[in-house]
Amino acid sequence: MLIAKVTGSMVATQKVEAMKGHKLLVVEPYRVDPQSRDRLVTTGRSMVAVDTVGAGEGELVVITQGSSARLTPETKSLPVDTVIIGIIDSVAVGAKRVYQKESQ
Repeated sequence: MLIAKVTGSMVATQKVEAMKGHKLLVVEPYRVDPQSRDRLVTTGRSMVAVDTVGAGEGELVVITQGSSARLTPETKSLPVDTVIIGIIDSVAVGAKRVYQKESQ
């Protein structure tokens, strides 16, 4: 599993039948800053993920890739490589909180 930020959405009007009705989001994986270990920083990559939890742009999410992406009830028969499986509320590294979702 990886931490990622939803940076956008994708619309594909032409796609295989099994993918119709599935929300596609652009996500950017993040990691703990290796020098300060007090914040999350981007890895500089982007990918498309199937959203199974109702995530929105700007949210930090948990993604899984590869064969694990096809193990959710929503994706078990889909040709997917990346799926959003959770929306993150907070991240702590050691005793330090490096991310806290803003209250709505």
